[in-house]
Amino acid sequence: MAYIDSPQTQRANRRFIRRAMAVDLLPREREFELARRWREDDDESALHELVTAYIRLVVSIATRFRTYGLPLGDMVQEGSVGLMQAAARFEPEREVRFSTYASWWIRSTIQEYILRNWSIVRTGTTAAQKSLFFNLRRLRARIDGANANRLSQQAKKEIARVLRVAEREVEAMEARLVGADKSLNDAFGETGEGEMQDMIADDSLTPEEATLELMEAEVRTVWLAAGLNELTQREQTIIRERRLRDKGVTLAALGRRLGISKERVRQIEHEALGKLRAAIIRQVGDPVAVGLGP
Repeated sequence: MAYIDSPQTQRANRRFIRRAMAVDLLPREREFELARRWREDDDESALHELVTAYIRLVVSIATRFRTYGLPLGDMVQEGSVGLMQAAARFEPEREVRFSTYASWWIRSTIQEYILRNWSIVRTGTTAAQKSLFFNLRRLRARIDGANANRLSQQAKKEIARVLRVAEREVEAMEARLVGADKSLNDAFGETGEGEMQDMIADDSLTPEEATLELMEAEVRTVWLAAGLNELTQREQTIIRERRLRDKGVTLAALGRRLGISKERVRQIEHEALGKLRAAIIRQVGDPVAVGLGP
């Protein structure tokens, strides 16, 4: 849904735009002079005059993005930041008009603002996605017509070709632009008593499943303890340090601790696992079936 400014905000915006449009643009020589004074002498009066003259450019560019439903005043503020960045980086000796150079910075900051705020889900995280976001509507209207509900397959192929992206990216962006953000607390159903969040599946274990899993874990612990008792002390140490910790100790570190080579540790570990498997099989049968496989 598009954002609608309050009447007071609308009046304030109109006053600001009128003042911005009343300021005359600068001739080439004057903007070059102001840019040099700001860059070389930190002359703030020069910066003020330069920026004030081109606020109308910010307003003009921000107005083109009103269809994205965000506050015009906020977009003008973001564009003004881009204008300041352009003033800080402008190089008069390149013989490029300041308005031409500043347009890129203004457009870029406004687009970044739109991508951050258009949806609560981050949109346009790659260059291809940004290009799709800001060009899909225009290309869609040109190819399929403004009244088309969904993109045709031919239109998807053409847009993918023009923007040099995969068709699946076109499809994904179309779905993002068509779908609007919804609150998990939005009501649904005939009575309106339910909420959207009630339809989200709960992937956690049920109380019965959690209890059963806990009991099975306790039984496996008993079986494992009985198997470990059949190993030598050194074999138990190696199995506990290598297999029963969240982050197992390395062969080299365990070898230094036990005073043997890491290859010998590996051999003992292999032999101990064989013994442990045999001990568990004698208790319960196939260890894989009870979750104690290798």
